[in-house]
Amino acid sequence: MHTDLSEPQLWEHRSTLADPDGVDEFWARTLAEARAVGGPLRAEPVTTDLRTLEVHDVTFPGFGGEPVRAWLRRPVAALRGDAPLPVVVEYVGYGGGRGEPEERLLWASAGFAHLLVDTRGQGSGWSRGDTPDSGPAGPQVPGVMTRGVTSPETSYYRRFLTDAARAVDAARALPSVGVDVDPSRVAVMGTSQGGAAALAAGALVPDVAAVVAQVPFLCDVPRALAITDADPFHEVTRYLARHRSHVDAVLRTLAHVDGVVMARRGRAPARFSAALMDAICPPSTVFGAFHAYAGPKEIVVWPYNGHEGGETEDERGALAFLRHHLRHP
Repeated sequence: MHTDLSEPQLWEHRSTLADPDGVDEFWARTLAEARAVGGPLRAEPVTTDLRTLEVHDVTFPGFGGEPVRAWLRRPVAALRGDAPLPVVVEYVGYGGGRGEPEERLLWASAGFAHLLVDTRGQGSGWSRGDTPDSGPAGPQVPGVMTRGVTSPETSYYRRFLTDAARAVDAARALPSVGVDVDPSRVAVMGTSQGGAAALAAGALVPDVAAVVAQVPFLCDVPRALAITDADPFHEVTRYLARHRSHVDAVLRTLAHVDGVVMARRGRAPARFSAALMDAICPPSTVFGAFHAYAGPKEIVVWPYNGHEGGETEDERGALAFLRHHLRHP
């Protein structure tokens, strides 16, 4: 069954979420602090049984200069003197990490350089991760939604989204460590939590080439809390059921990382997708971000799908979209 508004209503729907005071200054300071510290970018070759792709184990400085891991995959045929490849930076869904070197081979197989970014403090659910989260602990519901959630300064998602922006910086710096890619053609993409990261990276690094946000999470959080009892949003609901005096602080914190707020700052061409039977990322929250998006945009709607969205068909559409905007036939 449909979990939210009908499709005609979604086209009329607009989020009422206001930008929190000082949000642009908050993010400018956060990124300036992150870019001022940290160790070097590293890209170490990995031996695998893959024959058509090469893999590098990448480490780059993220929030607070802390090391974040990623896999870089490139087609072997591209190493024979052709022009440098554009880069697709991909972020991972909730609970997952970068996985194994042999996983998620679509983008490199399609001829792109593919930087798959690990997720700090996650990666013990449906795929493995290698990046710890050093952020403050405290009372929280299991998961990361309420980790440090009483202040924008301590919020888990401040750290996660900073990592997302710094991953774009890392992709552009790969030639400095001997990996030949085109730093002028970098796109960002992801599904669910990864889609939230892509929206944020496109807002915080305003000259990315394109953004793909498939059934993105973390959009219009106040509305999501009111209309779904599915996790991860329900982690916040359960937290506030016990910490009743923290409502205003929590909603203010989450507004600093909300996909609607980020979308208002996006300028690159963007492709969204929404599923009308999605209880995890209700479609009105996705449409709230879509309608707020300030750059060229399109959205595909999957009427009879849940949070899986369009799966392979979504990937096929994203591939065509990125081929066009990265000028990579």
